[in-house]
Amino acid sequence: MASSLGNEKSVNPVLRISQLDALELNKALEQLVWSQFTSCFHGFKPGVLAHFEPEVKAFLCLILWKFTVCSKNATVGQAILNIQYKNNLSQSEKYQPLSKHQKLWYLIFTVGGRWLEERCYDLFSNRQQQSFCKIKSYIGFGSGLLKLCGLVNFLIFLRKGTFATLTERILGIRSVFCKPQNVRQIGFEYMNRELLWHGFAEFLIYLLPLINVQKLKLKISSWCLPITGLTNSENTLAAHCRECSLCGEWPTMPHTIGCPHVFCYYCIKSNFLFDMYFTCPKCGSEVHSLQPLEYKIEMTELHG
Repeated sequence: MASSLGNEKSVNPVLRISQLDALELNKALEQLVWSQFTSCFHGFKPGVLAHFEPEVKAFLCLILWKFTVCSKNATVGQAILNIQYKNNLSQSEKYQPLSKHQKLWYLIFTVGGRWLEERCYDLFSNRQQQSFCKIKSYIGFGSGLLKLCGLVNFLIFLRKGTFATLTERILGIRSVFCKPQNVRQIGFEYMNRELLWHGFAEFLIYLLPLINVQKLKLKISSWCLPITGLTNSENTLAAHCRECSLCGEWPTMPHTIGCPHVFCYYCIKSNFLFDMYFTCPKCGSEVHSLQPLEYKIEMTELHG
């Protein structure tokens, strides 16, 4: 009675984004199970699982298959999103569970194919015979062809919205919702506002690294404090050697860039390395050459 009622369930198509989310959840679960399993061997000799890693991964995937697709007609990611597989080969429009042959072939294509891809390199890497080299080249060609077919299938999936993977298309299994989905009660004004805000935030994230903040600050400061012209006493380097034009402190290892202003060596060097087009914040002169202030000039002004 329960099976007959289940077969009478209506079929609800699944959105493309929901199918892709289910695939990503499946990958995340496999990585989580593998990380939890390998953590049990941290106290053992390093590399103890290296020789049997493909077989161990295949065994773990077999356990996951047994308790998901084999028993519930849905992967873990699909179960979270209220999705399950439907036998698309049946002529009925009502829901039909997967047959035993479809479940078995699903296991062979997903688990067996991944194991063969990971293990075939080790099987033929140390073989130098011509026959083994040909087999290895055939396997590589077949793997590339399957990946190309997977890409074509994905493009068709984006166009039609069915069969997210090549395995699903070959076996004739389709993702459907277990229960009818409720209509989302979200206003378009809210969605538009969220889309505009996220678009503006992404634009700022892209634009901010391209802005030279240091140069912009110096430019604004030069506009706010315009240069009125240098007096005769300010035309000498010695008159400015008592204060760094960047930090405002007594200049340490005073240097000049070719204008009548003095800078600490570390101040001017760090700013010049950060911005190759650095200009003097006082007069706007470009860095022509970084020269140390002459010792005699510095000492005469100190005594003066």
